Amino acid sequence: MSKYSKDDIIRMVEEEDVEFIRLQFTDIFGMLKNVAITSSQLRKALDNRCMFDGSAIEGFVRIDESDMYLYPDLDTFEIFPWRPQQGKVARLVCDVYNPDGTAFTGDPRNVLKRAVKKAAGMGYVFNVGPECEFFLFHTDEEGRPTTNTHETAGYFDVSPIDLAENVRRDIVLNLEEMGFEIEASHHEIAPAQHEIDFQYTDALRAADNIITFKMAAKTIAKRHGLHATFMPKPKEGINGSGMHINMSLSDGNGKNLFADDSDPLKLSRTAYYFMAGILHHMKPMTILTNPLVNSYKRLIPGYDAPIYIAWSSTSNRSSLIRIPSPRGESTRIELRCPDSAMNPYLALAACLRAGLDGIEKQMELPECVEGNMFTMAPEEMKSRNVERIPETLGDAIEAFDGDWFMKDVLGDHIYTKYLEAKEKEWRDFRAQVTDWEVSEYLYKY
Repeated sequence: MSKYSKDDIIRMVEEEDVEFIRLQFTDIFGMLKNVAITSSQLRKALDNRCMFDGSAIEGFVRIDESDMYLYPDLDTFEIFPWRPQQGKVARLVCDVYNPDGTAFTGDPRNVLKRAVKKAAGMGYVFNVGPECEFFLFHTDEEGRPTTNTHETAGYFDVSPIDLAENVRRDIVLNLEEMGFEIEASHHEIAPAQHEIDFQYTDALRAADNIITFKMAAKTIAKRHGLHATFMPKPKEGINGSGMHINMSLSDGNGKNLFADDSDPLKLSRTAYYFMAGILHHMKPMTILTNPLVNSYKRLIPGYDAPIYIAWSSTSNRSSLIRIPSPRGESTRIELRCPDSAMNPYLALAACLRAGLDGIEKQMELPECVEGNMFTMAPEEMKSRNVERIPETLGDAIEAFDGDWFMKDVLGDHIYTKYLEAKEKEWRDFRAQVTDWEVSEYLYKY
C-alpha cells in the first residue's frame, strides 16, 4: 500500500512552499540524473507525462529512439532539508518508461524491481542494511577536489582528532530529517575516512537511499568546504572505502527466514542456500559490486578487504561473507567485498538473484573457513579449494563476459551496454603511462 497519493504530494508541496521538484533516476553506472520542474508542472509529472531525451544518457538509447518518460514513485517524495526554507526543493525517485507505456529494460531500478518481484513470487522480502564508507578531503583554492587532509584520526576516534565530526553529524541530521533511519556513524580506519550505516529496509528503498545519501554527503561536505568522494581507493598505502551489504530474507509478516534455533549456528537452510548462491556467482558478479579499475586496488591484500570466495560462521572480517553475531530476528549475512562506487540497483539485484538461485537449486555451501584469511598462505587456500575474486577489472570482465546468469539478471540491454563500457574503461586504463612506470623505467632502459 502506497504511503502517499497524488493529492497528498500536491498538498505537501503547497503547504511546505516547495518551488522545485527533482525527478531523479540513474544511468546504468549508478550516476544520479534528474529533471527539475517547478511546482506548476507537478500534476503533469504525477500523471507520468514528463518526457526527457534518453539518448543523452550513457547506456540508454540511440538518438533515433530518444523519447522516454519518467514515472515518479510517489512513496519517495522527500524535501531536501539543506535547501532554502522558502522556495524549498523536493525529490521524487522515478522509473524510466518507453513511449508505449512499457518499462525501459535499461533502467537499473527496473532490474532491481524485477528481482524483488521474483523474490516476492517465492514468498520472500529482501532486506538490506548498507554500511557506506567515504572520504572527506580538502578542496583547492578554486574549489576542485584534492586528496589532501589535515586529519590523522583512525578507527572510532572523536573530536578534536576527528576534524570532520561536525560534517558527519550534519550529514546524519539532514538524512534523518528526510526520513532515513541511521543505525550508526563513526570515523573509519584511514585518515579522513568515515562510515554511516543505514538501518534495515527493503532492497528497493535501500538502493534509493544509497543514491540519495551520496548526493547529500557531497552537497553537505561542499558547504563545509570539503569534498566527499566514494572512490574506492583514492590514496595508496591506506584502506579503501567499501560498502558492506547486510542481507536477509523475511516472509510477508516480517519473520526472519535466515534464523533457525535448531541449527548449531542458528541459521536456516534458506540462509545456507542463499550464501551458496552468492559464492557460486561471485566471480561474474564482481564487476557489479566492484565496478571500476580503481576498485581492485582496494582489494590488494593487506588493507582489510576480503579477496577469497569463502564464508565464516564467526565475526571473522577477513571472509567474503561473514555472519554477524546477532541471531534470532537480527540474523543476517554480510557481503564485504562491494565498494562505494557500485550501482546499488544492479549490485543488489545480482545479490538477490544469486541467493534465490542458490535456494531454488539447493546449492551446497562450501565448508566454512575460520581464522585470519589475510595471513593464510595461498597454498592453504588452494588445498581447501578456495578461489579468489577477480584481481583486476580485466579479470572481472572475463568472468562476466558470456555469463548467462548475469545476462538474465540484467537483461540484454544493460548486460551488453555495461560490458561494452567496462571493456572500453579497461582498454583506456591499459593505454595510460603512469608516473610509477616513468619513475621505475625511464632511466633504467
